[in-house]
Amino acid sequence: MRRLDDFRLKLGQHELVPIMVGGMGVDISSADLALEVARLGGVGHISDAMIKTVTDRRYKTKYVKAKQALYKYNAESDDKSSVKFNLGHLAEATRLHVEGTMTRKQGSGLVFINCMEKLTMNAPKETLKVRMDAAMTAGIDGITLAAGLHLGSLALIEDHPRFRDVKLGIIVSSVRALQLFLKKNARLNRLPDYVVVEGPLAGGHLGFGMDWAEYDLATITTEVLQYLKAEQLDIPVLPAGGIFTGSDAVRFMEMGGAGVQVATRFTVTKECGLPDEVKQEYFKAGEDDIEVNQISPTGYPMRMIKSSPGIGDGIRPNCEAYGYLLDANGKCAYVTAYNREVAAHPGEKRISVMDKTCLCTHMRNFEIWTCGQLTWKLKDTTRKASDGSYQLLSAEHVFKDYQFSTDDTIALPEPA
Repeated sequence: MRRLDDFRLKLGQHELVPIMVGGMGVDISSADLALEVARLGGVGHISDAMIKTVTDRRYKTKYVKAKQALYKYNAESDDKSSVKFNLGHLAEATRLHVEGTMTRKQGSGLVFINCMEKLTMNAPKETLKVRMDAAMTAGIDGITLAAGLHLGSLALIEDHPRFRDVKLGIIVSSVRALQLFLKKNARLNRLPDYVVVEGPLAGGHLGFGMDWAEYDLATITTEVLQYLKAEQLDIPVLPAGGIFTGSDAVRFMEMGGAGVQVATRFTVTKECGLPDEVKQEYFKAGEDDIEVNQISPTGYPMRMIKSSPGIGDGIRPNCEAYGYLLDANGKCAYVTAYNREVAAHPGEKRISVMDKTCLCTHMRNFEIWTCGQLTWKLKDTTRKASDGSYQLLSAEHVFKDYQFSTDDTIALPEPA
């Protein structure tokens, strides 16, 4: 059987190991993880989700504290429309994170940044433009457009000097979404450099409804490949979601994929940004412990471990400090749900909100454990210690297992 290493991902002048590690926020796809993947010859991602929180932790900035102090007067108000991001601070935070990553890069691989359209930040176009502009200026190798159709995103950055130099890709979950993206951006004469086709088994936010189980990655990938061929468009396609072994990846390469995007198996690596105690929860999860729910304020279904502490937690919204999901009118579905429960339970010190979650606060605190559908298989990829804990893996071990394994096997790490 062929190995994934028998193939190469071609992006412009670059020939890469055809492994792309997805951009998991908030700082779960850490700089350390992305850099290790790039060192090994693949494509690693960082994420700009809650970028000010990330830089406060990594680079000792005070962006969150400054924003909270500025809007402290509004904390008790239901109206969050006045809570705006300082665009200069946002650009500076993005620059810090990207430059801090890129100056450490080694090897022949690339480092991309994942930019989610659903991070609307009370000024959707303005904040997205600043994030992408700043990342390109700071030297990022590529930008992956995620969590949205991004019909107007490329137009926001067409005047940037690196617009035709930096690699630009789009995540889609249907051929229809790709068609809309290409049609909308046709006037720019700038095709995406790659397309990630994310299927229904992926982690975090899904590009499907609650009928996600009726779809499968192989079918969607085939439809995308056939469409591109019919249109005579030579755009690399990378399937994603549920690709758990190197052999899984090879099957998609033989279908015509240019590479694969993977993430779940890297959540339990030492380089991943999750706290070690949360990584143990990923190892321990069983198949029945994984659910797709609708608690995200974005409106997208989201897959997570159902024992996540943030589910049902009625914490007071802290939009003055965060506010990444406020729409253009300063609204967030969690704020609405929280206020409803407060009104229904007057005088109670702690309430529960079951239908939505404060994604900003809980993702910051690693209390929403988003995951891929096959997370329950992680325990089979490592060794269990006598105390019941599982041995963490290195990103290099997981990467090379994808790269060189055959016959659906998974190599266990050397005993700690």
